[in-house]
Amino acid sequence: MGNPKAFINIARKEAGYRPVFERINDFGEVEQTLNREDRKLQASRCMDCGIPFCHWACPLGNKMPEWQDLIYKGKWKEGLEVLHETNNFPEFTGRICPAPCEKSCVLALQDAPVTIRENEAAVTEVAFIEGMIKAQPPKTRTGKKVAVIGSGPAGLAAAQQLNRKGHSVTVFEKDKGLGGLLRYGIPNFKLNKNVIDRRMALLVEEGIEFRTGVEVGKDIAGKDIMKDFDAVCIAIGAGQPRDIQPEGRKLKGIHFAMDFLSQQNQLLTGEEVPEKNIINAKDKHVLVIGGGDTGSDCVGTSVRQGAVKVTQIEILPQPPVGKNPATPWPNQFPQILKTSSSHLEGCERRWSLNTVAFKGENGKLTEVIVEEVEWAKDETGRMQMKSTGKTETIKADLVFLALGFVHPVQEGLLTELGVKFDARGNVATDAAGQSSVAKVFATGDAAIGASLVVKAIALGRKVAEDIHKIL
Repeated sequence: MGNPKAFINIARKEAGYRPVFERINDFGEVEQTLNREDRKLQASRCMDCGIPFCHWACPLGNKMPEWQDLIYKGKWKEGLEVLHETNNFPEFTGRICPAPCEKSCVLALQDAPVTIRENEAAVTEVAFIEGMIKAQPPKTRTGKKVAVIGSGPAGLAAAQQLNRKGHSVTVFEKDKGLGGLLRYGIPNFKLNKNVIDRRMALLVEEGIEFRTGVEVGKDIAGKDIMKDFDAVCIAIGAGQPRDIQPEGRKLKGIHFAMDFLSQQNQLLTGEEVPEKNIINAKDKHVLVIGGGDTGSDCVGTSVRQGAVKVTQIEILPQPPVGKNPATPWPNQFPQILKTSSSHLEGCERRWSLNTVAFKGENGKLTEVIVEEVEWAKDETGRMQMKSTGKTETIKADLVFLALGFVHPVQEGLLTELGVKFDARGNVATDAAGQSSVAKVFATGDAAIGASLVVKAIALGRKVAEDIHKIL
């Protein structure tokens, strides 16, 4: 710790967002950056705690105190190297991770944790700009071949780690672009796709083969993949969206959130989308059902498309602001009210509302009936929902269902391979990430259900080590 009093003398300073009136007119990244001197000062606030809860809370086990100190001392290259020891893609997590490290920072007790996430993005940007990040192809090859199915964060992390071990890795991606949810699920205003492209170029230079527009189990039979490769790693994510079935569910104008978000990203990158399939919020009343990050992304995208009004509802009660005794520091992620950049752009947010029915005219959605609900603990301490009978009508031309995901899509590849599923419908794996089928492994959301990008990277790294040991 270079400055033992920095956490006392230097206040937390966030980079903040671009002005609302400016950013809602484009899909550029909303988050700004601090200059290098300010960033060094922010890094100096790290206290190098005796028990680094930040390190403990990070699924990747990033060594926050070490690289914060290196940034403070101006040793950006060394800081990046320490970061890369545990994290393949800090430029991704530095932008979109919810930062469990910051929530567990000791300074979070005073609501002023170290700006770890922003520091991570900053050190990576400096490294790319100054040419510190270079391809690291293996010096020798083992002769073993591994197929990675899916190019999301878990698949990419597994592919890079296996490739660096000397195995020949081929990544199969059903979409035209690489990155999985990074490319198609996260709006450009949170993650510019050039950030993905520059990393993909390095992975190609390192010797990984990418085959896009190829859906294994459809375009290529699973049995052929099994025959041609020594190991197969399933990293297809948890793509089965959670649905609801109120009256009127089949009216036109009701869409899954990811269909809307992925389509907008396709349009921005010039991919062809049939005119009849385009979902556009311009001049429409939009209702987002689901209060999480995906719902927030629908809000921001709808605002940019020119929606008349955007409303976001959540069936759960509104969480407290600032602190929540029910999720104490540091061992639980704080369940508190989160206000995203999209919420600040114009959105009515409401809680404890259950969707009762969709109403429409001539087959098209016009309004949604919602009911106020109450929550109370039962005798076991579990929260139970209670109907109040109080209903109201919300005008809506478009509804986006942002209710999360239940498990990976099972039809096609997974059923063809014959892998077993766990009680939640995910690919069942043992401690080494191996499925019930010999030489078939699963990682990321396909194995544990929908989770964080940072956890997906961690699981991708782990399964790569497991596959390497077996090979």
